[in-house]
Amino acid sequence: MSTTDRPIVPRVSEPRSRLLRTAADLFYRDGIHSVGVDRIVAEAGVTRATFYRHFPSKEDLVSAYLELEDSTIRGYFTSAAPLADSPERMLELIIDGIADDLSRNHTRGCPFINAAAEYPDAESAVRVRVSTHREWFRSTLQSALEAAGRDDAETRARSLVLLRDAAFVGGYLDGPSVVVGSFIATARTVAGLGPSGD
Repeated sequence: MSTTDRPIVPRVSEPRSRLLRTAADLFYRDGIHSVGVDRIVAEAGVTRATFYRHFPSKEDLVSAYLELEDSTIRGYFTSAAPLADSPERMLELIIDGIADDLSRNHTRGCPFINAAAEYPDAESAVRVRVSTHREWFRSTLQSALEAAGRDDAETRARSLVLLRDAAFVGGYLDGPSVVVGSFIATARTVAGLGPSGD
Protein backbone atom coordinates (compact mmCIF):
# COMPACT_ATOMS: atom_id res chain seq x y z
CA MET A 1 0.00 0.00 0.00
CA SER A 2 1.44 3.36 -0.95
CA THR A 3 1.34 6.35 1.36
CA THR A 4 -1.39 7.85 -0.80
CA ASP A 5 -3.57 4.76 -0.29
CA ARG A 6 -3.48 4.89 3.49
CA PRO A 7 -6.57 6.26 5.20
CA ILE A 8 -6.12 9.65 6.78
CA VAL A 9 -6.66 9.44 10.52
CA PRO A 10 -7.00 12.78 12.25
CA ARG A 11 -4.40 13.30 14.94
CA VAL A 12 -5.82 13.82 18.39
CA SER A 13 -3.91 16.47 20.29
CA GLU A 14 -3.01 15.20 23.75
CA PRO A 15 -3.07 18.73 25.28
CA ARG A 16 -6.52 19.34 23.75
CA SER A 17 -7.80 16.04 25.13
CA ARG A 18 -6.37 16.85 28.55
CA LEU A 19 -7.94 20.31 28.52
CA LEU A 20 -11.31 18.87 27.53
CA ARG A 21 -11.21 16.09 30.14
CA THR A 22 -10.20 18.55 32.84
CA ALA A 23 -12.87 21.06 31.85
CA ALA A 24 -15.54 18.36 31.63
CA ASP A 25 -14.78 17.21 35.18
CA LEU A 26 -14.74 20.76 36.54
CA PHE A 27 -17.79 22.00 34.64
CA TYR A 28 -19.85 19.01 35.73
CA ARG A 29 -18.69 19.11 39.35
CA ASP A 30 -18.56 22.86 40.02
CA GLY A 31 -20.61 24.52 37.28
CA ILE A 32 -19.58 26.18 34.05
CA HIS A 33 -19.61 29.84 35.08
CA SER A 34 -17.78 29.23 38.35
CA VAL A 35 -14.79 27.63 36.61
CA GLY A 36 -12.42 30.06 34.95
CA VAL A 37 -9.87 29.54 32.23
CA ASP A 38 -6.97 30.02 34.69
CA ARG A 39 -8.19 27.11 36.81
CA ILE A 40 -8.66 24.84 33.80
CA VAL A 41 -5.21 25.70 32.48
CA ALA A 42 -3.59 25.09 35.88
CA GLU A 43 -5.32 21.76 36.49
CA ALA A 44 -4.69 20.55 32.94
CA GLY A 45 -1.03 21.49 33.21
CA VAL A 46 -0.90 23.52 30.00
CA THR A 47 -0.19 27.14 29.12
CA ARG A 48 -2.80 29.76 28.30
CA ALA A 49 -1.35 29.88 24.77
CA THR A 50 -2.03 26.15 24.41
CA PHE A 51 -5.57 26.65 25.68
CA TYR A 52 -6.34 29.40 23.17
CA ARG A 53 -4.70 27.48 20.33
CA HIS A 54 -7.26 24.70 20.81
CA PHE A 55 -10.21 26.73 22.12
CA PRO A 56 -10.38 30.36 20.93
CA SER A 57 -12.77 31.13 23.80
CA LYS A 58 -14.24 29.52 26.87
CA GLU A 59 -17.53 29.19 24.98
CA ASP A 60 -15.77 27.01 22.43
CA LEU A 61 -14.63 24.79 25.29
CA VAL A 62 -18.16 24.65 26.70
CA SER A 63 -19.45 23.56 23.28
CA ALA A 64 -16.78 20.86 23.10
CA TYR A 65 -17.75 19.70 26.61
CA LEU A 66 -21.39 19.31 25.60
CA GLU A 67 -20.35 17.53 22.39
CA LEU A 68 -18.35 15.11 24.55
CA GLU A 69 -21.35 14.46 26.80
CA ASP A 70 -23.57 14.01 23.75
CA SER A 71 -21.22 11.49 22.13
CA THR A 72 -20.89 9.59 25.42
CA ILE A 73 -24.66 9.21 25.76
CA ARG A 74 -25.06 8.26 22.10
CA GLY A 75 -22.34 5.69 22.70
CA TYR A 76 -24.48 4.03 25.36
CA PHE A 77 -27.19 3.44 22.77
CA THR A 78 -24.68 2.18 20.21
CA SER A 79 -23.23 -0.26 22.75
CA ALA A 80 -26.68 -1.52 23.73
CA ALA A 81 -27.87 -2.24 20.18
CA PRO A 82 -25.87 -5.49 19.65
CA LEU A 83 -27.16 -6.82 23.00
CA ALA A 84 -30.81 -6.29 22.09
CA ASP A 85 -32.21 -9.45 20.53
CA SER A 86 -35.68 -7.87 20.30
CA PRO A 87 -37.28 -4.42 20.41
CA GLU A 88 -38.59 -5.25 23.90
CA ARG A 89 -35.08 -6.00 25.08
CA MET A 90 -33.84 -2.71 23.61
CA LEU A 91 -36.40 -0.82 25.71
CA GLU A 92 -35.22 -2.70 28.80
CA LEU A 93 -31.59 -1.91 28.03
CA ILE A 94 -32.38 1.79 27.56
CA ILE A 95 -34.17 2.01 30.91
CA ASP A 96 -31.48 0.03 32.73
CA GLY A 97 -28.79 2.14 31.02
CA ILE A 98 -30.36 5.40 32.21
CA ALA A 99 -30.58 4.01 35.75
CA ASP A 100 -26.95 2.90 35.62
CA ASP A 101 -25.81 6.26 34.25
CA LEU A 102 -27.47 8.27 37.00
CA SER A 103 -26.10 5.87 39.63
CA ARG A 104 -22.49 5.79 38.43
CA ASN A 105 -21.59 8.49 35.92
CA HIS A 106 -23.91 11.46 36.34
CA THR A 107 -24.51 11.60 40.07
CA ARG A 108 -24.74 15.42 40.07
CA GLY A 109 -27.66 15.61 37.67
CA CYS A 110 -27.99 15.79 33.89
CA PRO A 111 -25.11 17.77 32.36
CA PHE A 112 -27.46 19.25 29.76
CA ILE A 113 -30.02 20.45 32.31
CA ASN A 114 -27.17 21.82 34.44
CA ALA A 115 -25.74 23.71 31.45
CA ALA A 116 -29.16 25.05 30.45
CA ALA A 117 -29.67 26.41 33.97
CA GLU A 118 -26.53 28.52 33.55
CA TYR A 119 -27.52 29.88 30.13
CA PRO A 120 -30.99 31.46 30.36
CA ASP A 121 -30.99 32.76 26.76
CA ALA A 122 -32.80 30.08 24.75
CA GLU A 123 -31.07 31.38 21.58
CA SER A 124 -27.55 30.96 22.95
CA ALA A 125 -25.24 28.40 21.35
CA VAL A 126 -25.26 26.36 24.57
CA ARG A 127 -29.04 26.18 24.75
CA VAL A 128 -29.27 25.29 21.05
CA ARG A 129 -26.79 22.44 21.64
CA VAL A 130 -28.83 21.28 24.66
CA SER A 131 -32.04 21.35 22.60
CA THR A 132 -30.41 19.39 19.79
CA HIS A 133 -29.29 16.68 22.20
CA ARG A 134 -32.69 16.47 23.86
CA GLU A 135 -34.50 16.19 20.54
CA TRP A 136 -32.13 13.38 19.48
CA PHE A 137 -32.77 11.62 22.79
CA ARG A 138 -36.56 11.95 22.51
CA SER A 139 -36.67 10.83 18.88
CA THR A 140 -34.41 7.85 19.66
CA LEU A 141 -36.79 6.77 22.43
CA GLN A 142 -39.73 7.22 20.08
CA SER A 143 -38.07 5.04 17.44
CA ALA A 144 -37.40 2.32 20.01
CA LEU A 145 -41.02 2.43 21.17
CA GLU A 146 -42.31 2.30 17.59
CA ALA A 147 -40.06 -0.69 16.86
CA ALA A 148 -41.64 -2.43 19.84
CA GLY A 149 -45.11 -1.71 18.43
CA ARG A 150 -46.21 0.71 21.13
CA ASP A 151 -49.21 2.93 20.43
CA ASP A 152 -48.74 6.67 20.90
CA ALA A 153 -44.96 6.28 20.87
CA GLU A 154 -44.40 10.05 20.74
CA THR A 155 -46.29 10.69 23.99
CA ARG A 156 -44.59 7.74 25.67
CA ALA A 157 -41.18 9.04 24.55
CA ARG A 158 -41.89 12.50 25.93
CA SER A 159 -42.98 10.92 29.21
CA LEU A 160 -39.76 8.91 29.39
CA VAL A 161 -37.73 12.09 28.84
CA LEU A 162 -39.59 13.73 31.72
CA LEU A 163 -39.00 10.69 33.92
CA ARG A 164 -35.30 10.74 33.09
CA ASP A 165 -35.10 14.46 33.89
CA ALA A 166 -36.84 13.92 37.22
CA ALA A 167 -34.65 10.92 38.05
CA PHE A 168 -31.45 12.88 37.45
CA VAL A 169 -32.63 15.80 39.58
CA GLY A 170 -33.90 13.46 42.29
CA GLY A 171 -30.74 11.39 42.16
CA TYR A 172 -28.65 14.49 42.77
CA LEU A 173 -30.84 15.83 45.57
CA ASP A 174 -31.76 12.62 47.38
CA GLY A 175 -29.16 10.12 46.17
CA PRO A 176 -29.45 7.60 43.33
CA SER A 177 -30.41 4.75 45.65
CA VAL A 178 -33.59 6.61 46.58
CA VAL A 179 -34.81 7.18 43.02
CA VAL A 180 -33.48 4.34 40.85
CA GLY A 181 -36.09 1.75 41.81
CA SER A 182 -38.99 4.16 41.29
CA PHE A 183 -37.54 5.36 38.00
CA ILE A 184 -37.16 1.83 36.62
CA ALA A 185 -40.65 0.75 37.71
CA THR A 186 -42.35 3.85 36.31
CA ALA A 187 -40.31 3.88 33.10
CA ARG A 188 -41.15 0.21 32.46
CA THR A 189 -44.86 1.02 32.87
CA VAL A 190 -44.62 3.95 30.45
CA ALA A 191 -42.71 1.78 27.96
CA GLY A 192 -45.33 -0.96 28.16
CA LEU A 193 -43.02 -3.50 29.79
CA GLY A 194 -43.94 -5.84 32.60
CA PRO A 195 -42.50 -5.53 36.10
CA SER A 196 -38.76 -6.00 36.36
CA GLY A 197 -37.60 -9.48 37.20
CA ASP A 198 -34.96 -8.08 39.60
